[in-house]
Amino acid sequence: MSSKRSRSRATGRVTLADVAQAANVSPITVSRALRGERAVDPELVARVQAAVQRLGYVPDPAARALASRHGTQVALLVPLLSNALFVDLVEAAQRTLTRAGYQTLIGVTHYDPAEEEQILRGQLLHRPAGMLVTGFDRSDTTRALIAGSGVPCVHVMETTVAEGVYSVGLSQEQASMAMTRHLLERGRRRIAFAAAQLDPRTLQRLEGWRKVMRAQGLYAPTLEWLNPAPSSIGLGGVLFEQIIGQTPPVDAIFFCNDDLAQGALLAALRLGVRVPERVAVAGFNDLTGSDQMLPPLTTIRTPRAEMGAAAAEMLVNLMRGAPVGQASIDVGFELVVRGST
Repeated sequence: MSSKRSRSRATGRVTLADVAQAANVSPITVSRALRGERAVDPELVARVQAAVQRLGYVPDPAARALASRHGTQVALLVPLLSNALFVDLVEAAQRTLTRAGYQTLIGVTHYDPAEEEQILRGQLLHRPAGMLVTGFDRSDTTRALIAGSGVPCVHVMETTVAEGVYSVGLSQEQASMAMTRHLLERGRRRIAFAAAQLDPRTLQRLEGWRKVMRAQGLYAPTLEWLNPAPSSIGLGGVLFEQIIGQTPPVDAIFFCNDDLAQGALLAALRLGVRVPERVAVAGFNDLTGSDQMLPPLTTIRTPRAEMGAAAAEMLVNLMRGAPVGQASIDVGFELVVRGST
């Protein structure tokens, strides 16, 4: 009886050597099969997986990290999990990573650069195999941590053409410009832009609206309604009441997020303001419930699940040293026109 087998029985823990013996393969074949390496014969993979299920084997991340340069964990940093936008992205990314044999370490940064730096430092102690981070707006220290870690990193939600940087996202500015042009095509001229949170992607949407309005000679600073508070349905109702009383009156309101726009539509019902006859209302992200509002909300649909899956697939290739076709993938967006405009 081998010493490894004896130790596993002494501790009650099934080891990789146990799986190898049960599958009649070498320990290195088990390791490669569990990592999902393509070079392993499918018949051997099936034998390993059957042995894993039969024995109830659970890989030891710490041992695997010590045996290789990095472990099997992926650091995933997002601003919030209270927003369906990021929940959809995280779930899709995690499904893809799990199928590839990786686990996720999720960190929530709350749009705070200092908090992001602290979380990343803690995650790097676990020697992650890769990182998925949101956007490009972060402290110089955090950028240096990412660059100096030697860990493959993919940025999500935004794209860049910078050399050596991997990203999957969309142009927030172009999407905002498309919505503003739609409102103009519907005959609207005094189009307000209402925003909360004021994170980098919100400001990119603001800039898209500004560009189109300035090009048409319709821009006015008084049409900007910017509130740094967290975005919510309640705040959307407050902003709507404020904007609808503006003189001269606006004929459209483009909200930076659907939760604000949903709150605005609820406020319009409460106040008896007819949408879109009196004022058109538009949102961004096509969140759950937007198609059920009265009237249904016109918005920008962002492919969040596709974005998360594509970013995770890119990262898996980077972690395995496999070719990556495009360093920057633009997943695009869709203008969804409904009854509110």
